Amino acid sequence: MKIKWIDSTFCYDGSQLRSHYAYLNHGVCGDSLIAWKGPCRVELEHMVDGEDKLLNSQICGDEMIHFIMEVFNASLLAGVALQRLFSNVVREVLVELNSTNKQAKELRREGDDLYFENLKLSISIATVSPLSTLIHFAVNVSRLGTPVPTLSLKDLGVDPKVFALEVMKSWQREMVDVIFATQKVQWVK
Repeated sequence: MKIKWIDSTFCYDGSQLRSHYAYLNHGVCGDSLIAWKGPCRVELEHMVDGEDKLLNSQICGDEMIHFIMEVFNASLLAGVALQRLFSNVVREVLVELNSTNKQAKELRREGDDLYFENLKLSISIATVSPLSTLIHFAVNVSRLGTPVPTLSLKDLGVDPKVFALEVMKSWQREMVDVIFATQKVQWVK
């Protein structure tokens, strides 16, 4: 699993959730996790979640940390499982970065998102293409521009870039261990 922090700031609009985005736009080929800071504005044409489309949901925020993961040779079921594991890794990193913060310690995962009480910290979606499984996961840096009650990294007292780098390193270690777990076992007769 290759990781890369992108220093430029740009908007996530949903069009980035496609095969080879990390490779063709940021030079990262293969199973990868990239991250950057920027706003979020997903219009209906780029929404992947059928529930969001039916509800005509607003998916937006003025400042977020975005992660895009691409995994080859994985089903949508595996992608959703990875998405939920990733959510747990994000939660663990936030607790490690500010273990004295009550909100960080009491974050909970519901499905693929993180919450403190009724405040939503993250957005996420997993999908597939003919080539790969793709995940977008984003965390609010601030509460500005969000359509629902939210929590942010500012509320948690966590530096966005430090957070993103720690998440990517933790995820890379997790994936190395997952791959090893698939390669150390023998088949059963």
